[in-house]
Amino acid sequence: MSDQPNTPLLDTVQRPADLKRFSDAQLRQVADELRAETVSAVSVTGGHLGAGLGVVELTVALHAIFDTPRDKLVWDVGHQCYPHKILTERRDRIRTLRMKDGLSGFTKRSESPYDPFGAAHSSTSISAALGFAVARDLGGQPPEGSGDAIAVIGDGSMSAGMAYEAMNNAGHLGKRLFVILNDNEMSIAPPVGAMSSYLSRLYAQNPFQDLKAAAKGAVSLLPEPFREGAKRAKEMIKGMAVGGTLFEELGFSYVGPIDGHDLDQLLPVLRTVHDRATGPILIHVLTKKGKGYAPAETARDKGHATAKFDVITGEQKKAPSNAPSYTSVFAQHLIKQAEADDKICAVTAAMPDGTGLNLFAERYPSRCFDVGIAEQHGVTFSAALAAGGMKPFCAMYSTFLQRGYDQVVHDVAIQRLPVRFAIDRAGLVGADGATHAGAFDVAYLSNLPGFTVMAAADEAELAHMVATAAAHDDGPIAFRFPRGEGTGVDMPERGEPLEIGKGRMIQEGKGVALLSFGTRLEEVQKAAENLAAKGITPTIADARFAKPLDRDLILQLAADHEALITIEEGAVGGFGSHVAQLLAEEGVFDTGLKYRSMVLPDIFIDQASPADMYAVAGMNADQIEAKVLNVLGVTSIGEARA
Repeated sequence: MSDQPNTPLLDTVQRPADLKRFSDAQLRQVADELRAETVSAVSVTGGHLGAGLGVVELTVALHAIFDTPRDKLVWDVGHQCYPHKILTERRDRIRTLRMKDGLSGFTKRSESPYDPFGAAHSSTSISAALGFAVARDLGGQPPEGSGDAIAVIGDGSMSAGMAYEAMNNAGHLGKRLFVILNDNEMSIAPPVGAMSSYLSRLYAQNPFQDLKAAAKGAVSLLPEPFREGAKRAKEMIKGMAVGGTLFEELGFSYVGPIDGHDLDQLLPVLRTVHDRATGPILIHVLTKKGKGYAPAETARDKGHATAKFDVITGEQKKAPSNAPSYTSVFAQHLIKQAEADDKICAVTAAMPDGTGLNLFAERYPSRCFDVGIAEQHGVTFSAALAAGGMKPFCAMYSTFLQRGYDQVVHDVAIQRLPVRFAIDRAGLVGADGATHAGAFDVAYLSNLPGFTVMAAADEAELAHMVATAAAHDDGPIAFRFPRGEGTGVDMPERGEPLEIGKGRMIQEGKGVALLSFGTRLEEVQKAAENLAAKGITPTIADARFAKPLDRDLILQLAADHEALITIEEGAVGGFGSHVAQLLAEEGVFDTGLKYRSMVLPDIFIDQASPADMYAVAGMNADQIEAKVLNVLGVTSIGEARA
């Protein structure tokens, strides 16, 4: 294709081993071509751009020096793995990134032997790399062989306790292990917390030029360091006024910081540690997110996540919006509640923009807390805010809140503390695939005593649920909403608190009742329109609450109809299971009610458009219609009309 970049050297690279025949100067050219190819590919697919551009040189250097896939290269989060995928036998599919039946936007074991460990959540890489190192030393034999283990982790991911748990264990075990701290001073949001401040101080006094001069002399950076327990290297680094003390206390030899875009530094340092390391090494690499592509470098988020875009201008090609996004509705109505109540505060875990809390922070900076990638801490912090008399809204993606589940149980639910959980990205989310799907929160929260669990059917309902949560002081409460635009309904000026545990009737019908929980309501209504053309008019109700259930509504629907079908955007064990429990205990099944529960299937659904993913799940309008016909025993349109 004519609009693809000219990449003569990269064109000769089929697999990482091919890099070993190149000179250092040629590797520099490969890196330039790899950066151009990455920009070109993401312009077609959309996706995470800035993180990959920041590690182009590092990716080339690692694959040139180490022996993947025998050596296990573990990328933290996976946002930065696109250049890695191009070098590892997947270049021919790189323009299918994040698409149905295409490449995952993250590392994925089932996709390639060069992805030894899947990652889409953060801070898992050091634990995984240590596991590979120990498996190697215990004689483990994966299909590709067993060699070195290298973790590449960003400074943002270092705010999670799991990274320190892993480093502490690695230092104790003393295994040969490489941890590369990819320090770009910027996670998705500007990194927060003392850890980031510590990393910033390492080079605040500009020791960089001295180190750069030393590194140019290749091995002079590390004069015989490892045979003498890294003493000389340690003293040399400390003498340059850069840190390492924290990492050394954890049992790592510390090297750095070095310029992650300068192959004249990267290659000799990596070659030296590769040849000489005996224990755990931390290599501190400074990079720039979005490096080498001006529109990404100048963007506020450094091109973290982009839609398809024009390579020349960087302008993103986003479809015009027909309705406000659920996330923005949540943020705007939380601000309205906070205007009237100075006890309302908000907590997020490194996702202020993703959860809409950046808007809240602009208005109420002293009441908004980004705790970094630390969901466990964020939940317990919220619990104590509630115990201290505040009204915290803990805003996290469904899939990220999973990381704080023990804290939800132990610190919130058992103590009946009124933490308000705003659960974004509920249901199937599209291009991020299974790792980011909000499939389990209804099930994992509804089984907790004292929890109130809601799901918004549309953006107006979300406004009411924000108000409901703000007014609710009797224990924890959660409300879930999906990614993307609302349905275009009329919006209230202010949300009004809902009666706890009460659903609403949408339309009266007969024969079959459809009880929807969440945003499948729009698809349920489409199915009902199609059924009406066939002489079937279902009753439709919006449950609003999975806990407590609206017993009166559910039992009335069961009594008045031949069949009852629940529909929810969650895994088995959630809303439908609670309804079935109620019906069973009340003896309803004894009198012959036909009951079905439409839930997400017992599989992890790969990335595609949300509509395609829900088709796989069997939860779009035509599939709801088919379920109704099947339950009623109707096999043809003619039979329905009769």
